[in-house]
Amino acid sequence: MPTNGSLNRKLRMALVGGGQGAFIGRVHATAAVLDNRAALVAGALSSNAERAKASASDYDISPARAYGSVQELLDKERGLPASERIDFVSVATPNHTHFEIAKAAVEAGFNVICDKPMTFDLAQAEQLAEAVDKSGVVFAVSHNYTGYPLVRQAREMILSGDLGEINAVRSFYIQGWLRTRLEASDQKQAAWRTDPSKSGAAGCFGDIATHAYNLGRYMTGLLPESISCVLKTFVEGRKLDDYGAAMIRFENGALGTVTASQISHGRENDLFIEIDGTKGSLVWRQENPNEMIVRRNGQPHAIYTRDPNAPYTNESGKAACRLPSGHPEAFFEAFANVYRSAYDAMILRAEGKKIEPVNTVYPNVNDGVEGMYFIQQCVASSQKDGQWLPMRHKRARK
Repeated sequence: MPTNGSLNRKLRMALVGGGQGAFIGRVHATAAVLDNRAALVAGALSSNAERAKASASDYDISPARAYGSVQELLDKERGLPASERIDFVSVATPNHTHFEIAKAAVEAGFNVICDKPMTFDLAQAEQLAEAVDKSGVVFAVSHNYTGYPLVRQAREMILSGDLGEINAVRSFYIQGWLRTRLEASDQKQAAWRTDPSKSGAAGCFGDIATHAYNLGRYMTGLLPESISCVLKTFVEGRKLDDYGAAMIRFENGALGTVTASQISHGRENDLFIEIDGTKGSLVWRQENPNEMIVRRNGQPHAIYTRDPNAPYTNESGKAACRLPSGHPEAFFEAFANVYRSAYDAMILRAEGKKIEPVNTVYPNVNDGVEGMYFIQQCVASSQKDGQWLPMRHKRARK
């Protein structure tokens, strides 16, 4: 059996959400076990008790640990011997349910990996962060794009000064799947994402612009100062935004932009970022994740490929790779890298050792709070015709 350091066993996982017809729950389950460091042993897979139990066989969860509700899961697992009970809970449910589930798990003493956005609104996020501080559990947020090897390569390059002082950050997340009012046909993924009672105050900006914003913050470490945003709903009858653009002033004087769309014909999951520094610029694209272009005036453009054996690959880039160059690593592997980094912290906690709560490789509860602050301030700015509003939250980390 593979070991997790001196813990000498696999971590035990419970999945909340991911029942029949779900998408992201299956991704969580796959990523969590990719490195054979964890096993999915329990779940509350649906808010419908019958569907939850019926979905258990899809994940090889035994009937005895296929629970009909989150509370049943937490109560029953806490009652098990320490040698059997779960180590962490993965939350893969619609936005409006995250807070109640995650907070209950935290207060029960379980580590948590929560899908983004972390909560329904900022007040919930701040309350959840306080609960995490009090409990001392490991709490990760699945901003999975931070797990790509070349994203981590770029982050180390930027933080070490290889690109000089950062002047500009342009991040984009462009989709086209909601060009028509798909939610009117009761399509599950569209229905809850466009419903204010389930998605929150923002649609497109809450769903995907948060990824674009987080990516820029993660790669550069720049602290935001203020933000101006304009959101728009182009599809008639839709209740939430399906397009928007924000401009950000950073504390070092740099400028940033975040553009997100779900109504651009032919675009799928086109998340990309361009970063300009005084010594060089780079661009990375999620749909072509194993290449990154670095440009310096007067020099040939450099194409960095995902190659753990190349002399230009730094330690962060190497640590995020599993395969030799030329064998593409992508979405599942990036997602698994978030899990893998969180596992390292979970093992330290299980061994009674101190864990770092703020400056982590994986996105943590503070990043979750900042993501909710981003959504709140974007919506508020747009309601005031793009008025500049404060953007530095007290929990923002470098």
